[in-house]
Amino acid sequence: MLVIVLFGSLARATPRALAWALAGAIMFVLLLLGCAMPAGAEEASAGLEPALLESVRTLALDKAVAPGAPRVEVVLGQLDPRLRLAPCARIEPYLPAGVRLWGKARIGLRCTQGPTHWNVYLPITVKVYGRALVVPAGAVAGSVVASADLAEAEVDLAEESSAAIVEPKLAVGRVLAQAMKPGQTLRQGHLKARQWFAAGETVKVVAAGDGFVLESEAQAISNGIEGQLARVRTESGRVLTGVPSAERRLEVTL
Repeated sequence: MLVIVLFGSLARATPRALAWALAGAIMFVLLLLGCAMPAGAEEASAGLEPALLESVRTLALDKAVAPGAPRVEVVLGQLDPRLRLAPCARIEPYLPAGVRLWGKARIGLRCTQGPTHWNVYLPITVKVYGRALVVPAGAVAGSVVASADLAEAEVDLAEESSAAIVEPKLAVGRVLAQAMKPGQTLRQGHLKARQWFAAGETVKVVAAGDGFVLESEAQAISNGIEGQLARVRTESGRVLTGVPSAERRLEVTL
């Protein structure tokens, strides 16, 4: 009835008013069509039942990479709200290949009983709590870490990819590569890499194999930077590549 009255009024309207009225009617119809959902479709987040979410949490806790951690928490995220999933009688959570449950991760959800066998990923955050060193008062970049700058606290070890430092001897005397906020966890990535030896220096080479360890001396032909490969030349002229591990020391695996 509304449409009949509307078009009855439009018959007496000017061409410009007629154009505006038709545009408004078209927009109204489009809005109605946009609000309608296809039969059987639903919001992705609305399809996750509490029992399924609990199964996801249990799986993540069981598979979390947290040896010796006193406490592990799993925070479930949200599926992409733009997803539209077909109805499913059975949804199975699983751990995708290559996914490490540490910090930000994901759990797979696949429909095994339904008209369409779909597969989606639910973002999660795995928090692994343990004791590590923090900087209570904060510090500026370039400062040398002293024992008085550090304190032990329970932190989320998985909050960042860089490993948290748990022993003062691994940090004291090192130079900060960036500024630290008060209470921030001290991690390997916050410290400048140490140079264990320079090119041209004589270093001890420790070569380890299956059931044996050999030690010899060689001349460094590259700087020995912590965390980077370095090369040395033996007395016989052979060039070896290894990992600098201490003052004038290179470890080689045979």
